[in-house]
Amino acid sequence: CLLGMAVGDAMGYSVDKKSWSEICEAYGPNGLLGYDLANGSADVTSYTQLAVFVCNSLLLASTRGNPELYSRYLVLAVREWAKSQQFRANPERTHCWVAQVGSLRRRLCMDTQMLDALTRPTLGTPEAPVFRSVSPGSLTGALAVGLCHDPKRMQTSQLLRLGTEAVAFTHGRPEAFLCGAFLSCAMAMLLQDPQQPLYPLFTAAMDTVAEVYADRYPTDTEKLSQLIQKALSMTRDPELSPLVAMTLLECTTAAECVAGAVYAATIHPANFDEAMIVSVNHSGRSCAVGALTGAFLGARLGDEALPDFYLESLECAPHLRELAQDLVDCRQVSRIFDDSWDQKYVQGLPTG
Repeated sequence: CLLGMAVGDAMGYSVDKKSWSEICEAYGPNGLLGYDLANGSADVTSYTQLAVFVCNSLLLASTRGNPELYSRYLVLAVREWAKSQQFRANPERTHCWVAQVGSLRRRLCMDTQMLDALTRPTLGTPEAPVFRSVSPGSLTGALAVGLCHDPKRMQTSQLLRLGTEAVAFTHGRPEAFLCGAFLSCAMAMLLQDPQQPLYPLFTAAMDTVAEVYADRYPTDTEKLSQLIQKALSMTRDPELSPLVAMTLLECTTAAECVAGAVYAATIHPANFDEAMIVSVNHSGRSCAVGALTGAFLGARLGDEALPDFYLESLECAPHLRELAQDLVDCRQVSRIFDDSWDQKYVQGLPTG
């Protein structure tokens, strides 16, 4: 999941917000077909950075053995990520060890309004929004919530709540933070059964969100549900080209980017490379759609399905693998108390 997210993020960064005609002018009639490398390295942006900070911080909460701390540690995660975007020669003492990794703290924020929101004394909540934005900047934080989900420690209602909070800190419109509930739920369901078909999985995730939030946010829940179903129905239209489908979905707002990722992942559920090409070649937020699509297919297919040429240029790949292994090991209590774990999740220091 983390590796796929980083690949989609880095690939989409080259064409983010460019029109389709601009993409064709730069890369040819078929658009971008792989990384556009800078100095031989594929850089990740705030989409991957935010997700790894959330994973790191929720591991801190799990280490302390109290699920009630998750909301508090979500705040810690986004605050520390925002601090990591400031110019400092040497990072100050942090709780998250990923803040000490240069490739995960480079100043590549794709939504600068987020930094303003996260440096304010009070962060937004679904009930008391600070910024009523609908952009996709904080969606990957909700994906990370789903990635950290352990059914034995976290109820579905808490999972959905954390997913909405991860987005509402900075993006306070219901149509944005309901996407957080959908993403956290879909990722948690996918990890429980990676081989299940994506069409019914995404439908079930949206149904779960609607059961919880339709009474409170009827219009926005219905709007998101219709977008998800529109994206899914497009995958069953053999006459519809991926470019036309992505153009129809627009992929500009948070909900549209989620729908774009649902389409790209579902149309190529077994081919990571083809899904990546679909996810970034359009006139919308290529970085966001690429990151979400890569996360879904990375989780579904495993790292062995990610082509080597993507991973070889990804500077942060070893750190993402380490963090992913820690997410697995956290469910094995005996693993938590060794020196390496203590260094990362008590002292906040990387092991390398």
